[in-house]
Amino acid sequence: MNRTPAPQIRIPATYLRGGTSKGVFFRLQDLPPAAQQPGAARDALLLRVIGSPDPYGKQIDGMGGATSSTSKAVIVSASQRPGHDVDYLFGQVSIDSAFVDWTGNCGNLSAAVGPFAIESGLLPADRIPDNGVCTVRIWQANIGKTIVAHVPITDGQVQETGDFELDGVTFAAAEVALEFLDPADDGDGDGGGGAMFPTGQVVDDLPVPGVGTLRATLINAGIPTIFVNAADIGYTGTELQDAINSDPQALARFEAIRAHGAVKMGLIQDLAEAAQRQHTPKVAFVAPPQTYTASSGKAVQASDVDLLVRALSMGKLHHAMMGTAAVAIGTAAAIPGTLVNLAAGGGTREAVRFGHPSGTLRVGAQAELQGGKWRVTKALMSRSARILMEGWVRVPGNYF
Repeated sequence: MNRTPAPQIRIPATYLRGGTSKGVFFRLQDLPPAAQQPGAARDALLLRVIGSPDPYGKQIDGMGGATSSTSKAVIVSASQRPGHDVDYLFGQVSIDSAFVDWTGNCGNLSAAVGPFAIESGLLPADRIPDNGVCTVRIWQANIGKTIVAHVPITDGQVQETGDFELDGVTFAAAEVALEFLDPADDGDGDGGGGAMFPTGQVVDDLPVPGVGTLRATLINAGIPTIFVNAADIGYTGTELQDAINSDPQALARFEAIRAHGAVKMGLIQDLAEAAQRQHTPKVAFVAPPQTYTASSGKAVQASDVDLLVRALSMGKLHHAMMGTAAVAIGTAAAIPGTLVNLAAGGGTREAVRFGHPSGTLRVGAQAELQGGKWRVTKALMSRSARILMEGWVRVPGNYF
């Protein structure tokens, strides 16, 4: 690839926080022509914008923040799909390798798509009330699912400030309610086997060499996720980031669980493919409620939660909870017999509040048994979003 010095080009972009993630957002029409289509040029552009691959792991020469939560890019366009306002494409950018993973969604940044679409003129003006709530129907193009965002509007503008508090985010903001419609895989999205439970079981035995045979719930809902019991892998469910992320052997074990689970779910055919599918599936471990101190110093009482969940993203324990994994948690909790449901005490339920490293989160799901199979019609949760910066990003003009 030619690396002759060349002037930088500038591309309209917006830097947003959505939930507990941050990402660089683009309108599809604003990208250079070569990057308006999927492929090498688009990936190269986004890698350079974010600052990857970076062998130092810092993304100093880009917009990324050197964590899975902050190494993200989003492309939004007016939707050509009936009944939808915008199409939303999410790219998880690897930090230390030249790879963009398009296999899943980011539930946290989903909260920012509606506000971005309104602010960037992708919705007709007559759809936006002077005051109230603007409903934005989003087609999540990575996984082929519909998300409905309820965005607060004040004086014709997106309301970003407010008193909604989200553990894992320092400052309060306005609440954005999200509905993930039909979030479980139906064969058209990202799953293996075309089912919410690709093996047909709510709990499986998952043999993992070097780890053992684990009881696991393998579910395609929100994002493909592997749930195991914390006690089965030597944890309590109260762990914070450093307890896992500072332990290379623990991270290797979790990656082994992820790779073998991906094969069992039908997401990959060979273990070697796991390296090219870093974003999915997620791995999470669950435990019954107990009291612990969150990373902020806040005390989370056992009585405050229904269960504890810790989840890994891009090979590291997440500082809070991925939004798509929260959808998986809510879905699994609603279905009797899953490990998530059992950790929460079993039975039937339409919502759970779970403890994560930064605090707690409530997520709901509506499940029903149809023809002997469970179907989840929607999952619900609230997030917040805020524009941090808008203008242009600059990249060397000959890079992609």
